[in-house]
Amino acid sequence: GLAKGGAHLTLADNNVDGLEKLANEVRGLGTKVAVVPYWPDTEEHAKQMVQTAVDHFSEVNGMLITNGTNFVADIVDMPVDSWQSVMDANLRGPWLACQAVGRQMIAQGKGGSVVVLSSTRGKLGHPAGYTAYCTSKGAIDALVRTLGCEWGKHGITINAVGPTVFRSPVSAWMFAEDGPGKATREGMLSRIPLGRLGEPEDIVGSIYFLLSPAAQFCTGQTLYADGGYTAG
Repeated sequence: GLAKGGAHLTLADNNVDGLEKLANEVRGLGTKVAVVPYWPDTEEHAKQMVQTAVDHFSEVNGMLITNGTNFVADIVDMPVDSWQSVMDANLRGPWLACQAVGRQMIAQGKGGSVVVLSSTRGKLGHPAGYTAYCTSKGAIDALVRTLGCEWGKHGITINAVGPTVFRSPVSAWMFAEDGPGKATREGMLSRIPLGRLGEPEDIVGSIYFLLSPAAQFCTGQTLYADGGYTAG
């Protein structure tokens, strides 16, 4: 979606094969692409992600942060290491990415836009062993609010997009007509006013808006692209 809008992109991920496939797809749309084969799991990696963008395109105007994971277990059964791995991916990584891009944007002196992928689970609890995931996403929403206040004087906006379940390789089991995902899907659909699960294009518009000049007076917010799930 961003490539179709004319953005030049620096793509970062630790799935090297998937990253190169995506890079080739985006190049096919006629945009310029740089590739970084890791995600912001360390301060140095986060700095290098931003530096790669600067090396290729002279400056950074926006950043979209989407990395995350989940480990499902009741709190009484969850290993501390598993809880920490979710917090590292869902909170520490985005925090490091924000630190790195914030330093660059402040130095550039031109403002900028940051969007972080949150979740409806940052607002709503879940009974099925989501203490790590919900906690991490609630913290993301708080990070966005805080940086919205901290970065305002620099003209940098930061917002989150909070989707419900949407189609991806991780959620494919819920979209299957038969199998264990059917009951889960029907339960979700009963709580979504628009009556369907999300598709990737349902999130693209929200991200595009928040990274664009159209959202220049919007900061510190979480926009729920959830079909009305959090409204009821």
